[in-house]
Amino acid sequence: MSGLKKLRMPYEGDGPPPDPTERERSILHGLACEWEGARRLLDPDYGRHLRRPLFALTDGRSRWGYWSADRREICLSRHLVLNHAWDAVREVLFHEMAHQLADEILGAGGETAHGPLFHLACDRLGANPRASGSFPLLIERLDRAAAATRDRQLERIRKLLALAGSANRHEAEAAMLKAHELIARHNTGRIARAEPIETMSIFVGRPALRHRRDHYRLAALLSEFYFVLPIWVPAYVMERSRMGRVLEISGTPRNIRTAAYVHAFMQRVIGEEWQGFAHGKARRRGRASDFGVGVIEGFRARLESGRAQRLPADGTEAALVPLKDPVLESYFKRRYPHTVRVTRTAARVDRRALNAGRDVGRRLVLSQPVAEIGASGGLLPPAE
Repeated sequence: MSGLKKLRMPYEGDGPPPDPTERERSILHGLACEWEGARRLLDPDYGRHLRRPLFALTDGRSRWGYWSADRREICLSRHLVLNHAWDAVREVLFHEMAHQLADEILGAGGETAHGPLFHLACDRLGANPRASGSFPLLIERLDRAAAATRDRQLERIRKLLALAGSANRHEAEAAMLKAHELIARHNTGRIARAEPIETMSIFVGRPALRHRRDHYRLAALLSEFYFVLPIWVPAYVMERSRMGRVLEISGTPRNIRTAAYVHAFMQRVIGEEWQGFAHGKARRRGRASDFGVGVIEGFRARLESGRAQRLPADGTEAALVPLKDPVLESYFKRRYPHTVRVTRTAARVDRRALNAGRDVGRRLVLSQPVAEIGASGGLLPPAE
């Protein structure tokens, strides 16, 4: 498979929390782990002089977090860390860490709270300079931005994906492939016109100590067909009280919602189909991963064949092949200036499981019923 980008692994800790009190302790430990990981990614001139602060939780609801220079303390809202996704918590944490970096290393004591040196610190950390006060968190901003951008083409995509749930298999497959064609047209047209875009990054899936090969292959599928940039980043695994990794995708709000839905859809299908295939059979370690890789390969081949069928011999539809998005690439480079590319291969592959997965993937129809479309995790908002 093609290489995927990731960030190097930071600090790790120990054992799982057994009760609510221990959960808060684990969260505080997680904040320290995330802080240490971010520090290690700084330029050495900054990172080696930055000392770990204290971490605390507060019951206040007026702001998500703050940095106290007097106490050398980063304090986050208890409501935030207990009720919101970890990527939203990290966003606020890194904002407050930027305040610390600006105060203690860059000498920003004499400027306003969000002055030039604070913005420089945000650039160095890849932090969001706006993630303070009662600033809308990631999912809320994602839903607002996606709901604000409607046009006829996107409405057609929504209806086609609903139609892809049809009991008529031929109609369902045609609707799915047509929806993917319109997704490609919408994005390649936008890129060609150099339209300004809003870019965001969110986690998809759960942080874990280890990920299977099919998880990495699914990330590559999102990159190839859904106009997002994936990267594996260090993230705290709450149930293990240790740092692991999670998939983060960057793109426009609309494309992020699409890719996140596809990611969840594919993981659910792979899990359900694997249970059926493996029932009553010996489960050698790695067979589930081989099966999952097969499903993704089969589905990818289905999308690729649909793309090829839409390209006439004169090449006039070549723009349907995904283009590089300079605005998104620039955003991604600012966020992660130092990445490495890795390639994962299996030393041993169960061909029977792989081929069974491919058969499932070739028959798979990606669809979304209208009832599931909306702010609670849908792909596109419903028609009004």
